[in-house]
Amino acid sequence: MHYRELSTPSLTIDLDVMEHNLDRMAQSCREQGVGLRPHTKTHKTPQVARLQMERGAVGLTVAKVGEAEVMAQAGLDEILVAYPIFGREKLERLARLACEREILISLDNERTAQELSRASRAQGTTVGVLVEFDVGYRRCGLRPGAECVELARKIEKLPGLKFRGLMTYFGNVWGPAEERRSEAAEVAKHVACALEAFEQARMDVEIVSGGSTPSAEFAHLVPGLTEIRPGTYVYNDLNTYHQGACRLEDCAARVVTTVVSTAVPGRAILDAGSKTFSSDALRAGRQAGYGLVVEAPDASLVKLNEEHGHLDISKSGHKFHVGEVVTVVPNHVCTCVNMQDEVFLLRGEQVAGSWRVAARGKVR
Repeated sequence: MHYRELSTPSLTIDLDVMEHNLDRMAQSCREQGVGLRPHTKTHKTPQVARLQMERGAVGLTVAKVGEAEVMAQAGLDEILVAYPIFGREKLERLARLACEREILISLDNERTAQELSRASRAQGTTVGVLVEFDVGYRRCGLRPGAECVELARKIEKLPGLKFRGLMTYFGNVWGPAEERRSEAAEVAKHVACALEAFEQARMDVEIVSGGSTPSAEFAHLVPGLTEIRPGTYVYNDLNTYHQGACRLEDCAARVVTTVVSTAVPGRAILDAGSKTFSSDALRAGRQAGYGLVVEAPDASLVKLNEEHGHLDISKSGHKFHVGEVVTVVPNHVCTCVNMQDEVFLLRGEQVAGSWRVAARGKVR
């Protein structure tokens, strides 16, 4: 089947491009001497996670317990829950997973550690813990230094927990390449501060986990970093492209959609809206629109309703017509994938199969 024969809207994945992305990141990590623990939040698919592990990943990253359960049920292991999970039911599920899989979790407060200890002790298991610290993004994490050491010492005293190291997120490493390089150098100062505090306290730090897709090429600028957690790189998107972190041809995911109306002058309506693309704005480059129409880059996807995509075609040289099938590269592929039951796999222009997005909607 040709991809234009798919029922629309559908999300397609170019397998050749995806495999190139996987190979390139794995090679980059080997060259920089850091481990790769890719974040599954982008693809949410065990088949892709397995391909990442086959290419030498040291483990996987998830954000929620539900995602960890999906990966574990598929036979995958070495899973980091890079989120300060809280709640009795969720922590009990996490502890049960740790009975059969190597589980790590990041946290930044004593109360979460205490609750996790109770859950782990009840299951007779041990969960590895990474203390999260902030490197300037100001989302989660303690200040690097004495506060991290203090929490690590408390964790060491709690039954069912094992302090394994530190975690941070390089969310502030964003923008054009030179800006990302400069921000990575600033991040390195915070990482050095955190490690110095543990050295003074004579506490071993086995793991220092950080990174992101935009910062991945600059991992070598952060001494002490042992692994990175890029996610978007597997498919890439417009935000990645406009930062210069990938080429447009490295964007493996595209929404196949049909023009359903041209009745309003200067406007064409697609059968894909916010329930397909998500309404996430473009944060890099021109910072306008909700995706790139591959067949007509001069048309702008200016507005999304739930099921309608509004194309401004007033300045486009392309002649749109009802029934025409076009493809759109999304701004933010992670949220786009999370709204699909399945993705369709392409070899060239032919549909080669599909994958169920097994971890979609796993927000608990």
